[in-house]
Amino acid sequence: MKIALRHAFVLAVCAFALVPIVFVVSAAINPLGTLASTDLLPNGASLGNFADLFSSETHPFARWFFNSVFIALTASFASLLLSMFAAYAFSRMRFRGRRVGLLALLLIQMFPQFLAIVTIFIIFTRVTDLYPPFGFNTTWGLLLLYLGGALGVNTWLMKGFLDTVPKELDEAATVDGATHTQIFWRIILPLVTPILAVTALLAFIGFMSEFLMANVFLRDPESKTLAVGMFGMIAGDQRNANFGMFAAATLITAVPTVGVFLWLQKYIVSGLTAGAVKG
Repeated sequence: MKIALRHAFVLAVCAFALVPIVFVVSAAINPLGTLASTDLLPNGASLGNFADLFSSETHPFARWFFNSVFIALTASFASLLLSMFAAYAFSRMRFRGRRVGLLALLLIQMFPQFLAIVTIFIIFTRVTDLYPPFGFNTTWGLLLLYLGGALGVNTWLMKGFLDTVPKELDEAATVDGATHTQIFWRIILPLVTPILAVTALLAFIGFMSEFLMANVFLRDPESKTLAVGMFGMIAGDQRNANFGMFAAATLITAVPTVGVFLWLQKYIVSGLTAGAVKG
């Protein structure tokens, strides 16, 4: 009886998790493409919503997709590199202001970046006048904005992982004549692959789904990201008419995140199962 109840509970949880996904897939292949006509099981199926999504002149989805993937990959890599450098310095080196710097990073994270939106807006207004490629409605401007908050939680997360790596490895490499750069790239980095993979995945998901800052700084249709552009697809009176295209866009948007997860999964598993020292 207990086993039957457990199986019933698992099936109920699976059904609860799968119903929203089935609903989105149903809306994406519904030929009518409206919210009012969307059913869990549509009458007929077609790829018309996907075709309309890529052929729409008012909603350049292909451009939004490229902007989001490019920004997420670039910002994730840059923030991961900066956080790793900072975590290595805080974990392995002793210098004046180390403790204050760590506490400052922790305290700053208590306040969301959006609290400084007015100041940031004024700064980027000036930047747009002096250096337009890094101002409003530009990919590089948004990347610069994201990298301004790259340090923080990731640095603390990596530092905690680096603290578990024996310092005897550093000392042995130093005795052999290795520099700090060689120790970092050839010894430490291969040993912290799991935390790098996890941090990269979380950063990629965060940048792909970021909306508030991007909505303020991106107004030109060609410069928008997926979050901002797709919000405009269902804003106001367009919610009912464009729901089919929105559902199709949602499915396509999930592809990069799933791909990055599948790519990083092997590094997470191999890093957790491999030992640092083998006899």
